Amino acid sequence: MPDGKLFVGGEWETGTGAEITSIFPADGTVNRVLKGASREDGLRAIARAKAAQADPAWRSLKPHERARYLSAIADGIEANADRIALIQSRDTGKTLRETGALAGSAAATFRYFAAVLETTDDSLTAQRGTALTMSVHEPLGLVAAITPWNSPIASDAQKVAPALAAGNAVLLKPASWSPLVSLELARIVEAAGLPKGLFSVLPGAGREIGNLLVEHPDIAKVSFTGGTSTGRMLAKQAAEKLMPVSLELGGKSPTIVFADADIDQAVAGVMFGVFSSTGQSCIAGARLFVEKPVYDDFVARLTEATKRLKVGHPFEETTQVAPMVHPDHRDSVARYVEMARSEGAEVLCGGSAPTGEGYGKGAYYLPTILAGVPNTARICREEVFGPVLVVLPFEDEADVIAQSNDNDYGLALGLWTRDFPKAWRVGRAISTGTVWVNTYKQFSISTPFGGEKDSGMGREKGREGIRAYMAQKSIYVDLSGAPHPWAGAALEAS
Repeated sequence: MPDGKLFVGGEWETGTGAEITSIFPADGTVNRVLKGASREDGLRAIARAKAAQADPAWRSLKPHERARYLSAIADGIEANADRIALIQSRDTGKTLRETGALAGSAAATFRYFAAVLETTDDSLTAQRGTALTMSVHEPLGLVAAITPWNSPIASDAQKVAPALAAGNAVLLKPASWSPLVSLELARIVEAAGLPKGLFSVLPGAGREIGNLLVEHPDIAKVSFTGGTSTGRMLAKQAAEKLMPVSLELGGKSPTIVFADADIDQAVAGVMFGVFSSTGQSCIAGARLFVEKPVYDDFVARLTEATKRLKVGHPFEETTQVAPMVHPDHRDSVARYVEMARSEGAEVLCGGSAPTGEGYGKGAYYLPTILAGVPNTARICREEVFGPVLVVLPFEDEADVIAQSNDNDYGLALGLWTRDFPKAWRVGRAISTGTVWVNTYKQFSISTPFGGEKDSGMGREKGREGIRAYMAQKSIYVDLSGAPHPWAGAALEAS
């Protein structure tokens, strides 16, 4: 495990904030106890970042020269992929199979934005007068990246890579439940030779280090992934500064199975969409709508298949559902299921922690399917962030579009049908940032990602992902060589 020191403006230092304990969710053993970042630590990181970002040695680098640093970081992640996977599994409880894939995703993200730097151009705009007109993009300055505990290395990369590519300095605040893999990323960034001060990793309390990063006048942008209530407060704070923010927030995403769907494909996709990552995903397909003619048969097959999912230790190759990140979070999910029961929900499977050898000390919870409640029930409205699926029947396209849109969130949508025109109509009619047809939770760094409504604002990924961390500037260069005619006779008189 990383030794617990923080990366403060390019220096490894013991934090002076509140104590953070990282545990292994599979058995409750302690990975590392460390001191988090205090306000004073954050102020030092900001001062060092400001000096480093303003240094012409960084700020004036050509894009292809910045790309070399990103490529070197990608190489470092790939070379340390097994170590990163182990640290993240210990920190979050995810399976080694998943954390290995996340490490690969993080490397690919740095490599992608290095390639984008090699091919991104500013532009000449259409000349309308005697001036040559141009549009150029410049770094914002200091960027704060606040990432969640569920997929830290991938979330870190999605913010850090484009922000560095754009020429900024980045202050990364990982979640207190999963700080270690972000500190490992700092080691890799340092080894890649990035100029000192441009990158910091500051795990700590949101009310202290998080608020500092949002409110400090030298921070030019905050990119946040996390809960909607926190994102809403952050947006209010940013508004006081007139500071841009990117917010990737919660979800209660619908999945839709039409009567003409390939049933095996749909069952597999629905299970993967909600129960992989133990349901700890903002895009989890937590509301399942099934067309009435196939509702009973489909739900029966889904329930039986869900009961056969392997719940187990994250280091076992056959595990499909690993422990949750923390016992406190497991207990929160259990409370949601009990609330659903009080609303009249029928528990088709799961609904409790597993029992038996190997489960007692871990933060485990069984994949759970609930039925018998309307779309207006709280369990259908609020984000559980766990392995809990609610199934509901629907009549036709109009009905499922209305029910899907009747929610405060709008992050993702999955639908299964053999009828592509129908998939197109429904996908376009539902308010959401991402639509998957006959699949779910597939991602590409080249394809923008974000949400609608309470699921956030702004987009990450894609070629334009760099532009989200830059300021656009217009330049006019006179070509006529003549004095402006407005001066007229006054100029002649002089």
